[in-house]
Amino acid sequence: MAKIRILIIEDNRILREGISAMINRQLDVTIAAVSDGRDNILMKARAVKPHVVLMDLGLDSQNSLDAVQSLKKAFPDIKIIGMGLAPTQADIMEFVQAGAEGFILKDATVEDVVKTIRAIVAGETVLPTPMAGSLFSQVIEHARFNGKRNIKRLIRITEREEEIIALIADGMSNKPIATRLNIAPFTVKSHVHNILEKLALHSRLQIASHAHDEKPY
Repeated sequence: MAKIRILIIEDNRILREGISAMINRQLDVTIAAVSDGRDNILMKARAVKPHVVLMDLGLDSQNSLDAVQSLKKAFPDIKIIGMGLAPTQADIMEFVQAGAEGFILKDATVEDVVKTIRAIVAGETVLPTPMAGSLFSQVIEHARFNGKRNIKRLIRITEREEEIIALIADGMSNKPIATRLNIAPFTVKSHVHNILEKLALHSRLQIASHAHDEKPY
């Protein structure tokens, strides 16, 4: 049985060499090549013909998302797995939208990394464990095939949520929003939680920024 060939693109030398050494101990997976992101990634992929690319989320030398898009355009059959230490849901959403089939945390165990590689090669989409089963994980499945606008239609922001997003963008806190809309502060808090979850955001400031950038819904 042919081994799964891996191309690692990681600008941290210690991580790059450590991941390579650990993966090469597996019987069915091998490192075909490594890169710090400063060389021509497309040329390297063409030369070594990897089945899977492990791509660092935050390369210093180039935009990781652009690299993912270029690789998928040139080599549609290559599977790409993003790697990050503490990515936000928005980070992972962007990576999958760019063409990645999954994402792993850099503090994952060797067993988890290899398991993820095998699953991706088998055609699955793999997200970090804390996100598995969430609304976000369901939405991100669609992100691989749709643009952001389509994703927002899939998420289906309600009219009440739109009202609350607009008021947050105006700088209002939960209690004034509750008074304005004649609902309980707890209800506002619940709506804010749902908005954060649906839009893969993490703060009221991000909600306000989203409101200014993405109108109309």
